[in-house]
Amino acid sequence: MPYISTPPSSRSPSLSPVSTQATSPASSCSSISQRDLDNDLLSLSIDSLSFETRDYILVIGGLGFIGSHTALELLKDGQNVVVVDNMSNSFESAFTNIHRLAKKHHVSRGTACPDFKLHKLDYRSPMMRSVLGRYVVQDPARSATRLSHITGVIHFAAYKSVSESTERPLDYYLNNVAGMIELLVLLGDFGIKNFVFSSSATVYGSVLSEGGAPVGEEQLVHHETGTLTPGIKGLTSPYGRTKYFSEAILADVAAADPSWRITALRYFNPVGCEPSGLLAEDPRQKPTNLFPVVCQVLTGERSVLDVFGTDWDTRDGTAVRDYIHVVDLAQGHLAALAAAGKRPSELAFRAYNLGTGSGFTVAEVVSCMERAASRTIKTNLAPRRVGDVGFCVAATDRATQELGWKTQLSLDDCAADTWRCLCLSGKVPI
Repeated sequence: MPYISTPPSSRSPSLSPVSTQATSPASSCSSISQRDLDNDLLSLSIDSLSFETRDYILVIGGLGFIGSHTALELLKDGQNVVVVDNMSNSFESAFTNIHRLAKKHHVSRGTACPDFKLHKLDYRSPMMRSVLGRYVVQDPARSATRLSHITGVIHFAAYKSVSESTERPLDYYLNNVAGMIELLVLLGDFGIKNFVFSSSATVYGSVLSEGGAPVGEEQLVHHETGTLTPGIKGLTSPYGRTKYFSEAILADVAAADPSWRITALRYFNPVGCEPSGLLAEDPRQKPTNLFPVVCQVLTGERSVLDVFGTDWDTRDGTAVRDYIHVVDLAQGHLAALAAAGKRPSELAFRAYNLGTGSGFTVAEVVSCMERAASRTIKTNLAPRRVGDVGFCVAATDRATQELGWKTQLSLDDCAADTWRCLCLSGKVPI
């Protein structure tokens, strides 16, 4: 039976055997079953008692669409990476492909590929304590100033469908909010306090539709700052509320303990893929975002693309979104990790928009994909969906100035990479 660490009573977490019986209540999709725990035990093989001596970035949900691209960029940057993923919306082949691409990158430069590890388990599993226990600093000379060889955490493991969240809100609150709280407690036990949170532009609520101008981070704050008042209105889905509540909790944690450095990255619309096609978006669950649905039309999996809303106050009546290439987005996470330690304690919590600062309508995206594929995409004009907004574009000055980050790739790049990946997949009919 593997040993798993208990909460530290002093500077160093200790290791002791505990029960692996799950206590989560039954739920349609969010409970951690005994089968999950059995799989967790298998993933933590006999070498779980060994300790790492190198530093790592922990990427939770690191085999999903954004997580896999971020893991790759970290490896290319020379950082060791450990991924925790329960495979609920990803495939283990992503791990192999990330490693292959990272090795190819380093071979071309004559450099050594960093270490890359995978733990197949739910981030809410009790076995997470055993995982973190493997990275406890054992060197007495170093343990006086730090507890863990995990120097930063990027948290992607949230449910993300707006429509599904309205049907199963408790599952979303349990995984996205309650799970994150338990994770923060665990990280704090191990002294891991550089935390990057995968947030969303949905936290801006009705602000997104006011005035048709890019939205800035100061339009949502969680603590009173100067003339800025905390709070937001018009959150339209349980998914959006889980992101808002999570951010508020993170801001409270940082205010109570300024030794944390917590960064919330508010994504706009990640699209495209790494040019090789090996990390293309391939969710297990039914896609609802525009680009993967367009891809299904191009492959024949869907006969038509539903365009929801043609009466928005935009240049062609279809909704405007800020589409950011996923490689640019991934690099934003590296910039956030690097910049966190330079922030003063009064900015222990900081939010950043990750977008391009430019918006495109759904009709323009369809035209762009048609040019990339040299094919016609059949559309159906449909009513607005519950929870949708007509305009969602990022103001990006803060990220540029404080993170030293800005996007490099265009919507045409997004379309070209998406089409290339689709062709390489073998799904496109001749």
